[in-house]
Amino acid sequence: MKALSTVVLLTISNLFMTFAWYGHLQFKKISWLQGLGLVGVILVSWGLAFFEYVFQVPANRIGFEENGGPFNLFQLKVIQEFISLSVFTLCAVYVFKTDKLGWNHLVGFGLLLAAVYVIFKKW
Repeated sequence: MKALSTVVLLTISNLFMTFAWYGHLQFKKISWLQGLGLVGVILVSWGLAFFEYVFQVPANRIGFEENGGPFNLFQLKVIQEFISLSVFTLCAVYVFKTDKLGWNHLVGFGLLLAAVYVIFKKW
């Protein structure tokens, strides 16, 4: 249950992170956000990033093995990176609609899956 909770919380966290880091690039498509200057964009992004941390910090605390969770630090980081790139890809392709998924992206994700395997493998 702790593993699932960790993954779910990290996924929600990464949704907020993606919109905090890249969502402002889409403001030109939203009329009432078009006039925001850099300071306004930073404040909106910080507001979103707050919620990223609201989910990310508990995810890592729940998932960390020294707190009774199933993952060590390397495993938590690799999980987070895999989720981060997965959420980003889905947002870029289906929400922002700025990019198309290509074969090179699929190869890259395959390599990420290989990284997850190597990090989790007990040698």
